Amino acid sequence: MTKIQKEQATSIWCGDWIQVKSPLPFSLKWVNSYLIPGDGGYTLIDPGLHTPEAVQAWRAVLEQFHIKWHDIAQIVLTHQHPDHYGLAGWFQERTEAPVVMSRLAHNYARRLWGGSRQFDQALTELFGSHGMPEQMLQEIDRHLLSFVSLVSPQPVVQYLDESDGKLVIGDAEWQTIPTPGHASGHLCFYERKERRMFCGDQVLPDITPNISLLPGDDPNPLHSFLQSLELLGSYDVELAFPGHRDPFMNFTERTVELRRHHDRRLERISAWLQLPLNAFEVCIRMFGERVAENAHHLRFAMAETLAHLHYLHVRGSLRTEMTMNGTIQYQTTK
Repeated sequence: MTKIQKEQATSIWCGDWIQVKSPLPFSLKWVNSYLIPGDGGYTLIDPGLHTPEAVQAWRAVLEQFHIKWHDIAQIVLTHQHPDHYGLAGWFQERTEAPVVMSRLAHNYARRLWGGSRQFDQALTELFGSHGMPEQMLQEIDRHLLSFVSLVSPQPVVQYLDESDGKLVIGDAEWQTIPTPGHASGHLCFYERKERRMFCGDQVLPDITPNISLLPGDDPNPLHSFLQSLELLGSYDVELAFPGHRDPFMNFTERTVELRRHHDRRLERISAWLQLPLNAFEVCIRMFGERVAENAHHLRFAMAETLAHLHYLHVRGSLRTEMTMNGTIQYQTTK
């Protein structure tokens, strides 16, 4: 890695904190990882996806900042999505540091990538029942399988005691905040004295977090997400450290913007459903036909569409009916 590439991979915030932009093979380009020094060593937050490019970037970062494997004392995961979780086991093998996350998040990770994986079939069955064509279902199934290597080896995990609500990061005590919606078991971390927040993917600047309805998971993730935003908006935050894009101010204002974004989307969907449509048809209207050209994007778009439709259905704004070919359709109740 060249000197310029090293500089692009890292930037420093709040003195000796290190923000590492761990590369991703997706449109997001990178995930933010953070190295926080303390008397007992560094806390590593969300190390990224296990790819050769990310490993190369991390080796360069550790060399640049003269950090040895044994200098990393703990690995903290905000949630279980592969772009945050994927390198946790790889780092644990080299550092022998504990990996800590919520029990709910880890249970879901094991369901996705454990030995008895059944999630892929359940997801394609869900999407198929809502109108996605068979060829696209097969592409999504292959795409999901490709993630197993990107999260291996699996870490040995210790669970955060959410009832205690505290975690030492660096030399400061941080409050753990359960924030479901983007991912089951997602946690944010708040440090009251300096008014800092590690917000994972729950609140992002410039882009909106994906909210997915998934089999065997949160039955109403958009409702959970909106409630989490209301809770997070009550915290006094001077600087927020997100999972994607750069650290940002105006944290409370951003929680309000995200809530309004989903309000507008729900209104748009309701207007479309004066006539019956299945979820795949709504997905294409919402995200455009090009989303179907990429299995990664299509999976997120379809799951987010279902989250919005289910939210409206639970609220009583939509009714469902089964077509002759076994596909579920939605229509407004008004």
